[in-house]
Amino acid sequence: MAVETATEGLAPLMAFGLVGALGVGSQWLAWRLRMPAIVLMLGAGLLAGPVFGILDPARDFGPMLAPMISIAVAIILFEGGLTLNLHKLSDAANGVRRLVVVGAPVGWLLSTLTLRYGAGLSWESSAVFGGIMIVTGPTVIAPLLRTARLSRRPAQLLQWEAIVNDPIGALAAVLAFEVVLVMQTATTVGAAAWDLILGITAATALGFAMGYGLAEAFRRGKVPEYMKVPLLFVSVLGIFAASDAVLHESGLLAVTIAGLVIANANLPSYTELLRFKEHATVLLVSGVFILLAAGLNFEGVMALNWRALLFVALVILVARPLTVMIALAGSGVPLREQLLLAMTGPRGVVLVAVAGLFGDRLVDLGYADAASIAPLAFALVAVTVVLHGFTLGPIARAMGLTGGDRPGVLIVGASSWTMGLAKALQNAEVPVLMTDPNHFRLTPARTAGIPTFSGDILSEAAEHRVELVSFATVVAGSDNDAYNTLVTTDLGPEFGRDNVFQVRHPKAESSRFQLPATLGGRPFGPDETFSGWDALFAQGWEFRVTNMTDEFGLDQWNEARPDGIAVGVITAQGAVQMLVDGPDLTVPPGARLVSVGPPDPTPTRKSDAT
Repeated sequence: MAVETATEGLAPLMAFGLVGALGVGSQWLAWRLRMPAIVLMLGAGLLAGPVFGILDPARDFGPMLAPMISIAVAIILFEGGLTLNLHKLSDAANGVRRLVVVGAPVGWLLSTLTLRYGAGLSWESSAVFGGIMIVTGPTVIAPLLRTARLSRRPAQLLQWEAIVNDPIGALAAVLAFEVVLVMQTATTVGAAAWDLILGITAATALGFAMGYGLAEAFRRGKVPEYMKVPLLFVSVLGIFAASDAVLHESGLLAVTIAGLVIANANLPSYTELLRFKEHATVLLVSGVFILLAAGLNFEGVMALNWRALLFVALVILVARPLTVMIALAGSGVPLREQLLLAMTGPRGVVLVAVAGLFGDRLVDLGYADAASIAPLAFALVAVTVVLHGFTLGPIARAMGLTGGDRPGVLIVGASSWTMGLAKALQNAEVPVLMTDPNHFRLTPARTAGIPTFSGDILSEAAEHRVELVSFATVVAGSDNDAYNTLVTTDLGPEFGRDNVFQVRHPKAESSRFQLPATLGGRPFGPDETFSGWDALFAQGWEFRVTNMTDEFGLDQWNEARPDGIAVGVITAQGAVQMLVDGPDLTVPPGARLVSVGPPDPTPTRKSDAT
């Protein structure tokens, strides 16, 4: 029965459902197993496609497959453009400029040489494929950065390079193909150059026009909130199709420029737009990778010889490192960050899709060796995805370019009791950062050696100076309940709703003052407001961290500290888990319990006891 299903194929609706389930399921499983999601998606697609024959995208989707992938890539690139805010680049701006202006042509040259002398392709096929290899894969970089938790600057460099160079790589392939076409046909050099210039100009103009037009319409209130995201989607599809009609693959440039313009328009609703687009991109990246792996032609891959392995090795060990080191020489980017970028060059969906397209076109022109371009592209994608998926995080941690092995706690608001929490966590070797808009309130923390940030944690200055990736939990404990709610609401999507906490509101029990579940964070600690916390610490209450063992567990702690209140657990791996009200508290041996309670009673002297 399974063989019959594989032969007849799936109905398109069933195929859609399977792709979605495999893609999102792989992402969730990767989160649970703490593995690179991109690797599991690749594996799931291979199992469903070539291995068991359940899913065959070309068979199940027919002529709609290519447009589906093209539209998905266009939306992914547009969302990538939406993240390219020039104001947030700060010290990474020069490095990004070098990676685009210098890195793209150098990468094209080195990739062409690698293909010619490593894979053994003709100069014509090498030049076309080499242009596509400028792309480092925004569809791959985003999941990798989410898993590796890189520091801000190397993450920005990798993200900007991937998104900006993606359309540049596609257009470089177009340029090389136009040159080959001139050599093979009666087309004149002038006509080919005119087509290329016209296409790039049209794509740039369309991108700017769409981005500027939508930004102005949103700013002036010409579009209602519920229509903004649908209008974005329709506009992206429209300019992508229009630009591609002028010059194939130029649509990628148009949508990227449109996203870049909107990202830098300083729109009030920008954050909401970006978050929705991020959710859509997670679905699209998952789906595209499943389709990519499921549609693999095993015969083409098996036909590759030892030169394919040489080609992949040369790309990873020679072409990519040389490109980065040449591009960033004298840029001011620290050497260890240059080395990390040099060792990180994953390729993704755009490479395979565009390589397959131009491979077929070159074969039609009489270049038989171009038939191996698509298998070579998939081999490069598979190796780099698996390699960088497993090595980026460990290498970055070894170089000190991540948020650290132990995600810390961000404490917002300086007071006596938040100071006590910060000291207890710091003594337990948990990274802590205390922030407050009032510089003088942070004086005791600075004196105690606790890291601080003076200013609004939601400000642009905080984005540049605070490595939020180093923290996994937020505790908003200022004396301003509205500010606590604002901080936890804004940081909730970034940290996860389950990881943002705030001190209780004085009137939270009143129906007139209760906030909806979409606002604020989870309640922190016992049923106390800020004033209640202050009163407890005025009486000498303090935070403690207690080691849990087989001999001294939760029952023994309850007997020793009958008035103590558990507020969190530090796992054996050093992760902090804040607790909310609930009777099912369990603390395994090896973990540490974070609690708050009254001071120890004055020890009774032996003479008094007798």
